[in-house]
Amino acid sequence: MTQVYFVAGTDTEVGKTVASRALIQAMAKQYQVAGYKPIASDSQATDAGLRNHDALCLLDASNCTLTYDEVNPYAYAPPISPHIAAKLVDMPIEFSKISDGLERLKTKADVVLVEGAGGWRVPVSEKATLSQWVQQEQLAVILVVGIKLGCLNHAMLTAEAIERDGLKLAGWVANRVNPGTANYAEIIEMLEDKLNAPKLGEIPYMPHIHERDLAEFIDISALPLPQMA
Repeated sequence: MTQVYFVAGTDTEVGKTVASRALIQAMAKQYQVAGYKPIASDSQATDAGLRNHDALCLLDASNCTLTYDEVNPYAYAPPISPHIAAKLVDMPIEFSKISDGLERLKTKADVVLVEGAGGWRVPVSEKATLSQWVQQEQLAVILVVGIKLGCLNHAMLTAEAIERDGLKLAGWVANRVNPGTANYAEIIEMLEDKLNAPKLGEIPYMPHIHERDLAEFIDISALPLPQMA
């Protein structure tokens, strides 16, 4: 049975794609893994259609055969909140389409990593948030914490919201988005104490991070994963 994890962030620009790619690279050593970015803003026009950098990173890291459209069914050009982008181009986000896409990926992979958009409560329409889809699918969540000023508050509030929504926080990843952040060790220690889930890794700040193999920074041993024959 395919295991699915939803990768949430404490905010936008905290490194969800970097962490998702690192998790895929670590899992791909043992499993067939598919990355899924159902909704992506800030996509670029190409001869093949709109292409999003984050979705392309997940496609590149995946070790099963996927098309771009399978990885990213909703691509929007404007670099704005998905619900506004969807309204501007008259292409509303439908949970059924996202769910159908997930089901297709589950037929191809042992593990699917679903990367969210923005923070936990990011709206996808005037009435719905992406977290409601995660609730509908009853997905376990991996939280990416961008280590910077204010991240403790954001991490604890997000973890509380995930648990209040009746979902399991399966683990968290620390991503050092700001190398100048003071008291890094103390921040990690506080997160380890306050978050009711295992730390799956710490990703350091480094140049050209999207080109690196990040598996060495991730420990997936605490995650429930499929039993291989």
